[in-house]
Amino acid sequence: MHSTLPLLAPSGFPELRRARLTTLQVNLGYRCNQSCIHCHVNAGPTRTEMMSAETLALVLQVLTHCELGTLDLTGGAPELHPGFRELVAAARALGVRVIDRCNLTVLLEPGQEELAEFLAAQGVEIVASLPCYSVDNVDRQRGSGVFEKSIAALRRLNALGYGRKDSGLVLTLVYNPQGPVLPPPQAQLQAEYRRELGSKFGIEFNALFALTNMPIQRFGSTLISKRQFGNYLALLKAHHQDEHMQHVMCRQLVSVDWQGRLYDCDFNQQLGLGIDSWACMTQSSLRALHLRDLLDTNPAGASIRVGEHCYGCTAGSGSSCGGALGAPGS
Repeated sequence: MHSTLPLLAPSGFPELRRARLTTLQVNLGYRCNQSCIHCHVNAGPTRTEMMSAETLALVLQVLTHCELGTLDLTGGAPELHPGFRELVAAARALGVRVIDRCNLTVLLEPGQEELAEFLAAQGVEIVASLPCYSVDNVDRQRGSGVFEKSIAALRRLNALGYGRKDSGLVLTLVYNPQGPVLPPPQAQLQAEYRRELGSKFGIEFNALFALTNMPIQRFGSTLISKRQFGNYLALLKAHHQDEHMQHVMCRQLVSVDWQGRLYDCDFNQQLGLGIDSWACMTQSSLRALHLRDLLDTNPAGASIRVGEHCYGCTAGSGSSCGGALGAPGS
């Protein structure tokens, strides 16, 4: 696989600084039951990296100490971590909002027969990847048979109340473009998803996030192989919107890898661009910062590590873990 990091630094991306920390986004490991073309984590069935029990316990300590409102769980497929359910239940007992970044098909995996019911019982918000409402497009991007399994999983979630009005069980779908293009307007796309999934499959959901593909890891390597990397990066830079800078996810979020190391965002994590110091620390660190550093440091006001890939979050309508940041040029 081609390395994209040399093509992303140095960068002229504008300076960013942290606001108040509200969210801990934790990558529990890179094991996944799928291997998607657009995956910026390069996750798959053969990956073995998993967060230790000691680090899982530290996650709960940080949530309590920093009084954080949201725990955002990612992978791979985070549900495949053996400590996933215990972590979720403990966080919910603390009153923390828990988000599960779910690929849907994991709900049908052997050993996960009661996973959907567990998520519903805990009131976990599900953010589910479904890159298109077309079987051909989804299977091309995610593998043969994935669309059919995804629809089966969505029907199961709907049966439990997810995505249905007034149920309190939030189901959000995630769209990714098929190639090196910006996503269409999120509101327009959401209406199309509602129409197609509702009329053909009877599926309901609360919202849709339209996310820009990042030129890193598996997707970035594919762009290099096809000699499209430079053109795609130029597209992102040409559509940069300054007004999205105040709303990018890294200002209020810290990303944690499976070893407990800290990053400004999940994309920096996959590029190995860790946080090695915060201006608010009493002295510069000679090591990558770790979860335990959040027990005695407030990162508000610290500088955020940026690169050319950051234009993926500010181009067009903007893109974050919470979907579009606004209308193009708004």
